[in-house]
Amino acid sequence: MQGWLPPTVEAVAAIALGLAIARITKRWWLIQLPVCLLVGVGAALLARWYVHDQGLSSDPAPTALWLCVAAVATASAVTVVGWPRTPWWRRGVALLAIPLTLLSAALVVNQWVGYYPTVQAALNAFTAGPLPHETDEAGLATLRGTDIETGRVVPVQIPEDDSHFAHRTEYVYLPPAWFTGPTPPALPVVMMIGGEFNTPADWLRSGQIMPTVDKFTAEHAGQAPIMVFVDASGSFNNDTECVNGPRGNAADHLTEDVPKYVESTFGASTDPAKWAAVGWSMGGTCAVDLAVTHPELLHTFVDIAGDLGPSTGDHEHTVARLFGGDERRWAEFDPSTVMAAHGPYTQVAGLFDDLTPPRAAAQPPRGPHPPPVEVADADAGIGGRDAVPDTGEVGAAETLCARGRSVGIDCAIHTTEGEHTWQFAAESFTSSLPWLTERLGLAAPPTR
Repeated sequence: MQGWLPPTVEAVAAIALGLAIARITKRWWLIQLPVCLLVGVGAALLARWYVHDQGLSSDPAPTALWLCVAAVATASAVTVVGWPRTPWWRRGVALLAIPLTLLSAALVVNQWVGYYPTVQAALNAFTAGPLPHETDEAGLATLRGTDIETGRVVPVQIPEDDSHFAHRTEYVYLPPAWFTGPTPPALPVVMMIGGEFNTPADWLRSGQIMPTVDKFTAEHAGQAPIMVFVDASGSFNNDTECVNGPRGNAADHLTEDVPKYVESTFGASTDPAKWAAVGWSMGGTCAVDLAVTHPELLHTFVDIAGDLGPSTGDHEHTVARLFGGDERRWAEFDPSTVMAAHGPYTQVAGLFDDLTPPRAAAQPPRGPHPPPVEVADADAGIGGRDAVPDTGEVGAAETLCARGRSVGIDCAIHTTEGEHTWQFAAESFTSSLPWLTERLGLAAPPTR
């Protein structure tokens, strides 16, 4: 998806649109075509405004996306306006230009966020192809007591009795160590939370983290946490930010439905020191929120490029959309407000993996044990530089870590030059896994 396919599709779309536009009448060039172009420009501006107004991304969209949106609208307008008294072949080319420009826009979005790294990954997602190491719950019993080299991924339907949060199929990864002995050992648990537009399987399909997990278990005698790939949204475009509100009781699902099910079904540990949350983008914000609002549930979090707090735009829009306009409800889920009200925490720790723009100043190298970044205070940035708290990911880690330290939360910040993509999320997960498993008490010595 990062190779020859996108530019080829874009070139074919441009040729089709050019052929659809090419007419010989004076009226077409002076009146009809300008109208079609205005429709295209208007659609691009409207889309750009909507993305900004809804707070759909803290990372600026590429210019190519708005050009593709303009091309889609222009192709549609050319097809409608130019249909009368037009040869059949030109009508066909105009119709063909619409899906080609739509596909071009989709490919640009995919390159922007790294959603599907390969065509095969996209086909598997759209055809509901099996996930790596996928099996069903019925097949787990046959593996009990056997010496397996890789873990298994099980699709589950977690009851929503407590939250009443309508959600999609979720997935549980069980490491090889889970299958040893007559009964499951009480292993630690990591909740894996995806970004805003997501499915529960995205860590496996788009992030492709299973090779990393398999390598880790092979080097650590089959030891790894149980990983629960949760559904924090309920649908692909429902941005809940993992809170309770008009968009659903996502927080209750993650803190009540999921732990109860995983502990009773898979014999997982009930010790909060053995529970963690790892999140990417919106999921990173969720991971911090879960840790500070529910220290009785989990003590460890990894925030990969998350925001300062739940956000769907500016503060006014966020409160309206996520909390029905109730400021008190917002305060219950704003991490900074929650930490200040809670007071000192004990045994809570987190890792922030933060993005810096490409071509920025040199950053510390990646590694399994990222060094902490010292922060002067809650309102100062790295090295004491002035920093204004914002609702975007830039500066959020510094602010949250400083405020966390002031109430006893141990934290470190790992900054990396990169872009807001699933590939960055997977890389961050890989680098944080040794620290995470050590925090959860799985510091098994590597095997030969």
